[in-house]
Amino acid sequence: MRSNRGRDTGPELALRRELHSRGLRYFVNRRPVKELRRTADLVFPRARVAVFVDGCFWHGCPEHHTVSKTNPEYWADKVKANRDRDAETVRRLNSAGWTVLRLWEHMPAAAAADRVEAAVRGGLPGPVPHDL
Repeated sequence: MRSNRGRDTGPELALRRELHSRGLRYFVNRRPVKELRRTADLVFPRARVAVFVDGCFWHGCPEHHTVSKTNPEYWADKVKANRDRDAETVRRLNSAGWTVLRLWEHMPAAAAADRVEAAVRGGLPGPVPHDL
């Protein structure tokens, strides 16, 4: 499990490159709200937008999540706890006035960047890519 990165994953880097090429600047791996011990993958403080790039296995993607063959109960509980924490994070950030985007790692970088750019530049079109 040591090889699983907590930040600077391939999907995050691809999204960051795409956003940077569009002229958007952001903070990486930062707490949107100091009192909340949760770090977002990308933070746009002026626009009050927090972006999380969720891994399919770790956050239970309905499309790509696979059940672990070793110790399946442990991993099912772990994924459920992650999803519960994600939902709580969204609620708490929303109540603090933040827009929260949770994007799956398999989402193409250009499509993810479209969502983020729309939120940062004003007005998020349509529903957030995945609901908790």
